[in-house]
Amino acid sequence: MLKAHYFFALSLSQETKRHIQKWTQPMKDENFFKNWVHPQDYHLTLAFLGSADELQPVIHKVEALECSAFPLTLDHFGIFGKSDSPRILWMGIQPSEALQRVRDRVYDSCEEAGFQLDKRPFSPHITVGRKWNKAFPFTTEWLNAFQPTHTHSFTAVEIVLYQTHLDRLPKYEAIYTKSLQANRPS
Repeated sequence: MLKAHYFFALSLSQETKRHIQKWTQPMKDENFFKNWVHPQDYHLTLAFLGSADELQPVIHKVEALECSAFPLTLDHFGIFGKSDSPRILWMGIQPSEALQRVRDRVYDSCEEAGFQLDKRPFSPHITVGRKWNKAFPFTTEWLNAFQPTHTHSFTAVEIVLYQTHLDRLPKYEAIYTKSLQANRPS
């Protein structure tokens, strides 16, 4: 049996998930990517922990953080991987100092609790699809035809610790939630 993996993320409202689903539907209809993330699994990862035997120390550290709710805006699709055959299609977020601060606090809390985290620079995104699925090469011009014509803004209101279940859909289960405070500096 596979060991469960865990990660901290910002959850998304149902309205935000519906916007992402609406924007990705034309690509899904044509099966442009092999795998599509279940809309209930959309999230913005802050720190990937991997497998863990003990979560209480990191939960206590994240619980102690003082962070306020903050606005975010979705505005474009992007990719990770080879330029002609990407492995990840993602929905992007406009730059946000508040998001960077919250991510840094959660990341630091995880490291203080003993987790070895990815050292790559933070690239905020919401994964929506995996593995380019066409015989023709992916191009930026192709993706531009699917870019949203407007933005969608929402308020980040909670940090969630998710557990991954690879054998079911949706595959992410919230096992701890920290509400972000209203009207306090983040």
